[in-house]
Amino acid sequence: MSEMPNPSPIAERDLALLGAGQHDRPFDVLGPHKHKGRWWVTAFHPDIASLSAITDTGEMPLPRIKGDLFAGPVGAGPYRLRAVSGGGVAWEFHDPYRFDPVLGEVDLHLLGEGTHRRLWQALGAHVMTHQGVAGTHFAVWAPNARRVSVVGQFNQWDGRRHPMRRIGGSGVWEIFLPSLSEGELYKYEILGADGSVMQKADPVGFGSQHPPEKASVVRDISGFGWRDDLWMATRSEIQDHQAPISIYEVHLGSWRRRWDDHGRPLSYKELARDLVGYAKDMGFTHLELLPVSEFPFDGSWGYQPVGLYAPTIRFGPPHEFRDLVDAAHQAGLGVLLDWVPGHFPTDAHGLARFDGTPLYEHADPREGFHQDWNTLIYNYGRTEVQNYLISNALYWLQEYHIDGLRVDAVASMLYRDYSRKDGEWVPNRDGGRENYEAIAFMQNMNVISYGECPGIMTVAEESTSFPNVSAPVDTGGLGFGFKWNMGWMNDTLRYIQQDPVHRKYHHDQMTFGLMYAFSESFILPISHDEVVHGKGSMLRKMPGDEWQQFANLRAYYGFMWGHPGKKLLFMGCEFAQPEEWNHNGELNWHAAEQPPHKGVQALIRDLNRLYRETPALHLKDCNVDGFQWIATDADQSTYIWLRRGDDADPPVVVACNFTPVPRDGFRIGVPRAGSWREAINTDAAIYGGSGLGNLGRVTADGPAQDGQPASMAVTLPPLSVVIFTADD
Repeated sequence: MSEMPNPSPIAERDLALLGAGQHDRPFDVLGPHKHKGRWWVTAFHPDIASLSAITDTGEMPLPRIKGDLFAGPVGAGPYRLRAVSGGGVAWEFHDPYRFDPVLGEVDLHLLGEGTHRRLWQALGAHVMTHQGVAGTHFAVWAPNARRVSVVGQFNQWDGRRHPMRRIGGSGVWEIFLPSLSEGELYKYEILGADGSVMQKADPVGFGSQHPPEKASVVRDISGFGWRDDLWMATRSEIQDHQAPISIYEVHLGSWRRRWDDHGRPLSYKELARDLVGYAKDMGFTHLELLPVSEFPFDGSWGYQPVGLYAPTIRFGPPHEFRDLVDAAHQAGLGVLLDWVPGHFPTDAHGLARFDGTPLYEHADPREGFHQDWNTLIYNYGRTEVQNYLISNALYWLQEYHIDGLRVDAVASMLYRDYSRKDGEWVPNRDGGRENYEAIAFMQNMNVISYGECPGIMTVAEESTSFPNVSAPVDTGGLGFGFKWNMGWMNDTLRYIQQDPVHRKYHHDQMTFGLMYAFSESFILPISHDEVVHGKGSMLRKMPGDEWQQFANLRAYYGFMWGHPGKKLLFMGCEFAQPEEWNHNGELNWHAAEQPPHKGVQALIRDLNRLYRETPALHLKDCNVDGFQWIATDADQSTYIWLRRGDDADPPVVVACNFTPVPRDGFRIGVPRAGSWREAINTDAAIYGGSGLGNLGRVTADGPAQDGQPASMAVTLPPLSVVIFTADD
């Protein structure tokens, strides 16, 4: 293939840089350019014998001028290129370098200052029609890159073929590639500031290949037909602090498996039917999904995401994830997502040193590396990074109608010395340990999310005593709607694991939580973290023989549902799965069919029903006026308390006996005389208990006691919780 002398207006230096894949402004050279009154087209196309341009006036050859570069004069107006291979095969295509930029001035302004709240509408891969031609627009932020290209099977993963246009000073690169559509694999090939060449997944990509493959996938996420208008219009009441909120936490990959299909997990569409139906039948109000943002390693359970904007392909494409959310809403269930803005993995195709510099992370590992998880920490002080994360929160809330975000590992974000020794961390500007930038990020995320998405809820997994996590930002709080009560969980689990004979020495572990129960808006969590990594299942944490283990667990659940605070229970715990959770398998549904397990399952179903239907048990979950101790006795390991709703709501008395000794004629003070219904007895035979109880009702006809105007004599079965509601 001979080259003719370069007659084009293109400088030799530009030709050399294009051929080497090092040109940072390819649109200045490639495509149509006017020179001395004539239009010239320059194109780079390896592995072809000849190239020509087809216009309305005919076909014009583009001679080879250097290597794989072709150039020649053409007429004005649109054109197509026609290539011929060495074997004589010809094909026509649009030249990407003849198209104008897609991003407008407003987008560029917001991108440049790092305040584009709907980042996903500007960046990423968007199927569209541009200047009358169908294709896909690509845009990515890589301010320090020397060259960025879109690569894929469509161009043999060759970064020289489709280098992108740098957009002013925004740090954004973009290109419109005609004819590419839904399902196309792609990555960004980046010539970094340090001279390295990397292939990166799209930070704002809507789809990914199935792991362990790493490419992004073009996904058209427009046009879904939502059918949840009623839910979206009323969810603010359903998620209010006064509402009953009982959350079923689920790892989608191991809830159920299809053993008739090689043991695969259920798809989003199957989960929309089976999981939603089950959770509704069990009386939960919400599903909480462990992270669904695309992640490379199954063993991370989603907590090391690479594709923050891509629902994992493990269970189906984006629209099918929407099917799951839509089905939940139509069944009256909210959907919460675990969201991970606290760290990201070091995988080469991810965000690490994205443009050859520490772009998303800190340069200093004392600020930017998590020693516990071998992951990187976002630079929350960088406006563009904070915007990237806040836009991601809005993306899930708006595009997928997610009802709330549970933010993972908040404590690790709040403190610069989290899990670090002296000398391993950098103090803040005042010499302290608080991470001011991360605090500002969380406050901004909450203000913007609540402001733009009415009715949502955000939840902090925060394991320290950092103040005002669930207080409004304008009063100095972090702005979360709720906080996981990790202290309650740790204390009560330590207590319930004690042999009953020793519990009197640990009595305060069950009462201490009430010292701070209303300092935040709490959710009581029994999460996946409590049934993995050698901690055993909830059932096997319990002391005693088989019967006592089930009785203890039922009593613990009764205590939890009677205690102030919203509820969260990890899948499998609702039927007392005997083994700890294994993310590579499925729940032990065979065990769930056995009588004692079905008994626990029935108890959870009834506790959820009672919780939902009884204002005194939920209306003031987050208000000190809704709780009052009646009596506690360490020697007998008994706890009695009162729950209240509004004045017109019947009060509730919760009575706990955490010894295997039945207590007959046990007298407790109550706020009113008359009939009290035994609403729940965890020792009932239908739950697998001994059947000891109060025959469904007791009468408060005794004298004042425990500071209450009346009293009643009740039977407290062994290892049980009995909940009484006053008859109207």
